[in-house]
Amino acid sequence: MTPARITVVIQPRGGSIKSLPHQVRIGRHASTEELYDALAQASGLSIYRLRITKESDCTLVPNSNESTIEEAGIKDMDVVTVKDLGPQISWRAVYIAEYLGPIFIPWLFMFPLRSYLCSNYDTDTKPSSLQLLLCALLTVHFVKREYESIFVHQFSNATMPARKIVQNSGYYCVMTCNMAYWYVQPDAAAATEVINPWLLFAGLSLFAFGELANLNTHLVLRDLRRPGTTERGVPLGFGFGVVTCPNYFFEIIAWMGIYLVSGLSWSILIFIIIGSVQMAIWAKKKERRYRQEFGDRYKFKRFVMLPGIV
Repeated sequence: MTPARITVVIQPRGGSIKSLPHQVRIGRHASTEELYDALAQASGLSIYRLRITKESDCTLVPNSNESTIEEAGIKDMDVVTVKDLGPQISWRAVYIAEYLGPIFIPWLFMFPLRSYLCSNYDTDTKPSSLQLLLCALLTVHFVKREYESIFVHQFSNATMPARKIVQNSGYYCVMTCNMAYWYVQPDAAAATEVINPWLLFAGLSLFAFGELANLNTHLVLRDLRRPGTTERGVPLGFGFGVVTCPNYFFEIIAWMGIYLVSGLSWSILIFIIIGSVQMAIWAKKKERRYRQEFGDRYKFKRFVMLPGIV
């Protein structure tokens, strides 16, 4: 007769963990979350700092209340390894922090810092209407991102390494400072009062469409998750029939709109290129994950982010 409870052998990985037990007794039908809970209580560490893997095949034991010990393939006297991931911070907190600086940077460069940034120019430092519009577009974009971070996004993982908040926030602040510095200059293309109507209207149209379509995609992704779980449904809807990640596609469209309004500022183009490369990497990983997760229920995509390109 198969015992109702089994013994799991515990070994630390990548360094010792204080008070980590050598063994734990747990029910075969207990959730894997209970195993994480037991080890977190014994070690005094947050449950989110721990990563448990089976020693036999190095597969991850999920921290889930919907997956049982038996379903995870853990048998009596099996060995699992436990790694301390270090200090953690919630994904939502990182998102909120990384977009906070870019909300204020365009305004700081346009007004309080403008006289210092333009001190080498023998000219009136009053910003043009196009520069003011660019400042507004950047602010609107990052305010929207902040709104989505607080009220829309749901995350598969609760936390990430705490050091990411410095890395991510630093990236967005540096890139926003670079964009703002160059378009506030008196000799920038946006400093002119002679506005190219084609660039302006095309840019504003792309920006409005990209931002609204991007928001719609995030709402679709949010509604794919069952309340209280991280389980996803197959993503369907506007844009999903063309690429894996239409949110990235629409994000690029919105930024191309800002690029056109700026009068083709090279600093904004650099931001678009760097961001596009990173998003393409994420999109390819997501396509592979969708194929593994949904199998035949998922319609494979040839292009993950930009139709006909990547």
